[in-house]
Amino acid sequence: MSNYLAIDTSSRYLTVAALKDGKSVVRYLPDCAMRHSVILMDEIECALSEVGLSPLECDFFAVVTGPGSFTGIRIGLSAIKGFALAADKPIKAVTAFDLLSYNINSEKYSVIIDAAHDHYYVCGYENGRIVLPPCHMSAEEVGKLDCALYGFEDLRFENYNKLDVKNLLPIAAEKAEVSKEVHALYVRKSQAEENLNANKKVEL
Repeated sequence: MSNYLAIDTSSRYLTVAALKDGKSVVRYLPDCAMRHSVILMDEIECALSEVGLSPLECDFFAVVTGPGSFTGIRIGLSAIKGFALAADKPIKAVTAFDLLSYNINSEKYSVIIDAAHDHYYVCGYENGRIVLPPCHMSAEEVGKLDCALYGFEDLRFENYNKLDVKNLLPIAAEKAEVSKEVHALYVRKSQAEENLNANKKVEL
C-alpha cells in the first residue's frame, strides 16, 4: 500500500486525504467556497500530522483537476505541483468525473456535475471506458441520456444517484494511474472569458 497525499479543491467543498503504512485520514469541509487558498495548507498540515507522514515519504501526490471551480482547481494544482517538485515524486491527476467513476460499480452510466445556469458537466462510461467525452450539457440534454446518472450534489434527474463526496478521494487516489501530464480540465471557458468574448463582439 502506497503512502500519499491527495487533495480536492475543485468544488465548494475541500477534501484532503493522507495515508501512511495503512493508517489513513480524510479531512472534509463541506462548504469553503472562495476560501480554499486560506484553508488548504492548514488542512494538509493537519492531515499529514495525523498519520505521521512527511511529503518526502509520499510515494505520489494526487489532485482533482476539474471540471468545477476554476479558481479552486488552480489552487489545488499549484499546491500539489509544489509538493511533487520539492519531493521529486509523481502526481496522479484525477478528473472530477473519474473521482466518482472509481467509486461506481455499474456497466453503463454518466457522471454529472453542476456547472450552474441550468447546465452540467457530463462524462459517459461503459465497462470502465469513457464513451462520452467530457462535455457541457443543458438540463434538457442531460434528461435525454438513457443511462444511470451519478454525482455528488442534490440534483433532480430521473435515475440520478448521489454519492457521498467525502468518501470518494481515497479510493480514486489508490486506483488512478500516475499521470504523464498534469493540467486542469475546464470543459468550458470561464465566465470572465465568455464575457470578454461577448464584449469584443459588441465592439466589432
